[in-house]
Amino acid sequence: MAVLKVGPSAGQKTPFEFAVLFEAYSRIDPSKFDLSKVDYETDILIIGGGGAGTAAALVASENGAKVLLATKLRLGDANTMMAQGGIQAADKENDSPAMHYIDVVGGGGYHNKPELVNALVSDAPEVISWLESFGTMFDKEVDGRMVTIHGGGTARKRMHTAKDYTGGEIMKTIRDEIRNRDIEVLEFMPAVELLTDDSGRVTGAVLLNMDTEEYRVVKAKCTIIATGGSGRLHVQGFPTSNHYGATADGLILAYRAGGKLAFMDTIQYHQQVPYSQNRLLDFL
Repeated sequence: MAVLKVGPSAGQKTPFEFAVLFEAYSRIDPSKFDLSKVDYETDILIIGGGGAGTAAALVASENGAKVLLATKLRLGDANTMMAQGGIQAADKENDSPAMHYIDVVGGGGYHNKPELVNALVSDAPEVISWLESFGTMFDKEVDGRMVTIHGGGTARKRMHTAKDYTGGEIMKTIRDEIRNRDIEVLEFMPAVELLTDDSGRVTGAVLLNMDTEEYRVVKAKCTIIATGGSGRLHVQGFPTSNHYGATADGLILAYRAGGKLAFMDTIQYHQQVPYSQNRLLDFL
C-alpha cells in the first residue's frame, strides 16, 4: 500500500499500483495545449464503450439528448462481453427488491453504499425487460417464463442467464442497437484528461486519437465515466481474466479532476484464483 500525497484523498492508503497513476503527471502540458479549438460539442459525453457506457448512451438518446460515446478500444471491447454467469433481478413471485437488497448488503459485509444498492435492486427488473425489448435472448422455460438460478449468496433464484455467455448476449444486443441509432461513436479514442471550469465543474474531456496520435477536445454539458475496472493493473502481481481495457482509466480521470473516490484501499479478487495457485504449488 502507499499513502497518497496529493489530490482529494491525500493521506489515504491505496494499492501502490493505483497510487503511481493517481500521482502521475498529465500527458498534456497545459501551457502548450490550445483548448480554444473544440472538435466536438455534445449534450452528453460518455467515456467507455462497454455495457454501462452503451446502455447510458441508449437511455440518454431515448430521452432526447445529443450523445457522443468515446471508447479506448472498439465498441463492446469490455468485461461485459466476457461475463458468463448472469444478471440478477428480483422479478419472480417469491422474490422482491427488498430481499435482493438484504442479499447484496450481506454479501458486501455491510460496507455497501445503501443508496447505490437501492438503485441496483429497484431498477433491476425494469432493466431485464428493457434488455429483452431489444432482443436479448435470456434462457426461458417452455411456457415462456424466465429461467432463474442461484447466484453466490442469494436467498432466491434471481440470476437470469443466456447459457454461459450472458454478458456477450447482452453486449452484442445493445451494441447493435446503438449502431442503429443516431449516436456518434469514436473508437480507439480514449479520454486522457477531463476538462473543468473555474468552479471545478466538468465541461468535457481531451481525447487521444490512437491512430493519428492527435488530441481532440470535446465540450459537453454532462460527462459520464463508464470505463470499467482495473484488473489489468495486476495489483500485487495477481493474474486476471479481465479484458485488456480494464486499466482504471476512469478512476484516474475522476481523481485528477477532483473526484473523491470510495473504497480506495480495497480491490476485489475472485477467491478461486489464489486458492487454485496455492493448490498448484502444493502439488508441485
